[in-house]
Amino acid sequence: MSGRAAGLEALPFPPGYREVGAGEVAIDGGKARLVRYERADGRNSGLGGEHFSTVTDPSGKLKGFTRMDLSLREGELPGEEEARSIAMRFLGTHAPDLLPGLRISFIAPHEETVESGGRPGTLTGMKGKMRNTADGRWFWVIVGSDREVMVFERDIVWANLQGRRQTEMWLHDRWLEERGADFLRDA
Repeated sequence: MSGRAAGLEALPFPPGYREVGAGEVAIDGGKARLVRYERADGRNSGLGGEHFSTVTDPSGKLKGFTRMDLSLREGELPGEEEARSIAMRFLGTHAPDLLPGLRISFIAPHEETVESGGRPGTLTGMKGKMRNTADGRWFWVIVGSDREVMVFERDIVWANLQGRRQTEMWLHDRWLEERGADFLRDA
């Protein structure tokens, strides 16, 4: 935890994690910094395993984070209204600039995959996908069974003709593997 940037202290950082790498990355033509933390005991380490990662812009503004921790496999998900309330509280603290132009597209269960002992495991959260009507970009908040945010991403450019996001996916391990993210180690 000691290596985290100022302003990120209020994120739901799991205990027992340590920084394993960092690097400068590009997001939609701009600069950002990716920092990855993994379990200090080495369990499920490496791409595909348990991790907590953040992306910030040069000013330190949070662009996104992900908390892929096996503890999130357990428990009942919040309902739509509770997930919305948690997401709005999170946005009020970490991205208040998104609130005035916010339009909710949907709130529904969403699955993420993390490896455990070399085998895929599923983490499910309640995803609130939203659009910033001021600039047309997308953002989302995924709330875990522990009633904490497990994923936040903002300023996502959507490529409508391709039916997928255009913005780089620095918080997604499969995307990192496809691009050879060796720079994250010992950076």
